[in-house]
Amino acid sequence: MTTTIDTVRAQWPILEPIFLIRNEREYDAAVARLNDLLDEVGTDENHPLYGLLDTLGTLIEAYEAEYEPLPPVSGADMLQYLMEEHGLRQADLSEIGSQGVVSEILSGKRELNVRQIRALAERFEVSPAVFV
Repeated sequence: MTTTIDTVRAQWPILEPIFLIRNEREYDAAVARLNDLLDEVGTDENHPLYGLLDTLGTLIEAYEAEYEPLPPVSGADMLQYLMEEHGLRQADLSEIGSQGVVSEILSGKRELNVRQIRALAERFEVSPAVFV
């Protein structure tokens, strides 16, 4: 084990900037590095740098969870977003009800029920949890 620690100690000045994300500047550099790795590695799990890509992604995700948490989003907000992304109108969502029902959901006058959540999750191929 000492040999491993000695090797890491000798290489740490080179590795430290890759693995430490303590502020916004280091975060931005890590994201840029991750994007470069994604361009090279893609989804090839056999690529020699895949482990680095995976580790860096995990570190970035941990930083974001702590310092850049996503604001809470309602089911109606998520539905509105997905509708915009897919170019849908209220009338296109007949599986959850009439245009009036969809309008009431989007305006916050009505909550999504379990059946509607399941139908939307299936339609948009997302977890039902995004609407809860």
